[in-house]
Amino acid sequence: MPQIRTLDLTDDATAAAVHRIARAAYAVEAELIGFDGIPALGESLAETRARPLNWVGAVTEDGVPAGFLAWEERSDGGVSVDRLCVDPAWFRRGVASLLLRHALTEMFPDRLVEVTTGAANAPAVTLYERLGFTRGPDFSPVPGLTMASFGRAATGTSWEGGRGSSGQG
Repeated sequence: MPQIRTLDLTDDATAAAVHRIARAAYAVEAELIGFDGIPALGESLAETRARPLNWVGAVTEDGVPAGFLAWEERSDGGVSVDRLCVDPAWFRRGVASLLLRHALTEMFPDRLVEVTTGAANAPAVTLYERLGFTRGPDFSPVPGLTMASFGRAATGTSWEGGRGSSGQG
C-alpha cells in the first residue's frame, strides 16, 4: 500500500504526476456524472501549481503518486477539501480511503471538514458517507450539474451543511 507524504508541486515531476492523475480521475468522474465541464478537468499544469492548496499524496515505493488529496484552510478553522483524486490504475484498492482517513485522523482530527462531489458520483458519495461525513444539501452551480455537499464535524459539534465548500471529490 502506498505511503502518505506531503507533495511539493514546485517539483516538476510531482506536479506533472498530480496533473496527470487529476485529468484522468476527473475524466472518469465526468463520465459518471454526465458532465464534462468539471473545472479541474480543463486546468493547465500551471493553473494546478498556482492553486493555493495544501497537498498530500499516497506515494508508491517507486516514489510515484497513486493519488492525492488537496485542501485549503478556512478562516473559521475548518478545512475545505478541494480535490481527492486517485490514478485510475489504482481504483478500488483503498487509496482514496487511505488518504481521507489519514487526513481525518492525523492532519485535522478535531476540525470541521467539508467536501463536494458530483451527486451522481456514487463511489465518492459512498466513500464520504462510509467515513462519517453527513450529506448536506445538493446544489447546481451551473445548469446540468448537481453537486452533493458533505461535512464531518469537529469532535463535539454538529455540521450544519451547505457552508459554501467549493471542493470536488
